[in-house]
Amino acid sequence: YEVEIGNFKVGAGNRPFLIAGPCVIESEQLVLETAARIAEIAQALGMPYIFKSSFDKANRTSIHSYRGPGLEQGLAVLKKVKDQLGLPVLTDVHTEEQATEAGKIVDVLQIPAFLCRQTDLLIAAAKTGKVVNVKKGQFLSPQEMGNAVKKVEECGNRQIVLTERGSSFGYNNLVVDMRSFPVLRSFGYPVVFDATHSVQLPGGGGTKSSGQREFVEPLACAAAGAGVDGFFMEVHPNPDEALSDGPNMVPLHQLKALLERVMRICDASQPRK
Repeated sequence: YEVEIGNFKVGAGNRPFLIAGPCVIESEQLVLETAARIAEIAQALGMPYIFKSSFDKANRTSIHSYRGPGLEQGLAVLKKVKDQLGLPVLTDVHTEEQATEAGKIVDVLQIPAFLCRQTDLLIAAAKTGKVVNVKKGQFLSPQEMGNAVKKVEECGNRQIVLTERGSSFGYNNLVVDMRSFPVLRSFGYPVVFDATHSVQLPGGGGTKSSGQREFVEPLACAAAGAGVDGFFMEVHPNPDEALSDGPNMVPLHQLKALLERVMRICDASQPRK
């Protein structure tokens, strides 16, 4: 299926698209400035772009970690990205109530990997009629994602995107099995590779997760060769000072060169419309 997001279509041989932004909303200024710069980069490369940031990180390792501004303030910031920059926006939801409220503002509702089996959450997101991006759980085989797809489809919503973000590999580590991409594509919907969460070291920092951002590029290039429809990357002007997921976020000043290499592989390996 082609899926329509904002004023463009994704999947089914359309131009690879980008989902990117800071892990969590830290401030309105940071969000707007980062979104504007990523939009410039994506436009120069001909990549349709969806801004991403979270209003609440409900699964932080430590109870003392920064979670975000909350639903009301966070949605207000995301609405400004839509209104001022004209970009479609994506955010993740953790409860049925959040799905209903966020669905009034955002273009894409994201189901976190840890929650991809939560039937009530999938149903609530599907019933908004918005695009639903389901991230594959680190504990799930790609074949099992067919069950999540059916839960959304049964609500009459076929605006679905599926995202690979790595599988648990022992303790505090993830590995990406490139065979998952054709399996996920077999369900008939666009497939995205989350290049930054895939290099996360879950809980590897003791009271927080760590990460290995030096592996973002080789994994993204491999996924490009495997023919994914889109790329998900968390991006920050200064990841080492970020309030969440800094070790695996891409520094904003490195994004353009990274995406240029990725898109060269996409253009060489896959026929596009």
